[in-house]
Amino acid sequence: MKKLALAALVGSAVTLSACTVNPYTGEKQTSKAATGAMIGAAAGALIGIATSDNSKERKERALRGAGIGAVAGGSVGVYMDVQEAKLREKLSASGVSVTRDGDNIILNMPGSITFDSNQYVLRESFMPVLDSVAEVLKEYKSTMIQIGGHTDSTGADQYNMMLSQQRAQSVANALSGYAVESVRMDVVGFGETQPIASNSTESGRAQNRRVELILLPFTQ
Repeated sequence: MKKLALAALVGSAVTLSACTVNPYTGEKQTSKAATGAMIGAAAGALIGIATSDNSKERKERALRGAGIGAVAGGSVGVYMDVQEAKLREKLSASGVSVTRDGDNIILNMPGSITFDSNQYVLRESFMPVLDSVAEVLKEYKSTMIQIGGHTDSTGADQYNMMLSQQRAQSVANALSGYAVESVRMDVVGFGETQPIASNSTESGRAQNRRVELILLPFTQ
């Protein structure tokens, strides 16, 4: 049965390498799974598209209905390598960080460039960045997308949870507007539960206000 390949996100840095043949260029290359350091609450929190057998089956049926196929197991590393390289090129100097963890790619979109304070409408200045992300996602259709919204600890828990969900949904809506298939997306609001820095300082709170895209290969 097809399944979503979910690599465990861990706090320690792990580097893997293997010589493979790139099916897109025909050249030999090293497939790298770059550092998987603390990627916030995303660590161990990949939910939705892989929550249960029933949800996976529904997702798989929907993907097949949309004409989206799986990546063959032996090609996953190279498939994600090429995608990672294109994302790094397009997002250079954009303010969005690209991190590799196993076969997953994490795009960290800080709140300072995505939304105004306490707002969930995307800044116009950020739309070209999302357009660049969408260009790559449209080319690599066998990539699933978890969109997670995060806040700092300022304010009420319920408000933060709602704001994080709204911000994640705004990013999902924008990607849909750029013709990325909604069936590939899973939208999650984490509120203040997944900090990546201390909420006791302004710089830490600024890091915690973010939207993360976790890109996962859909495999056989």
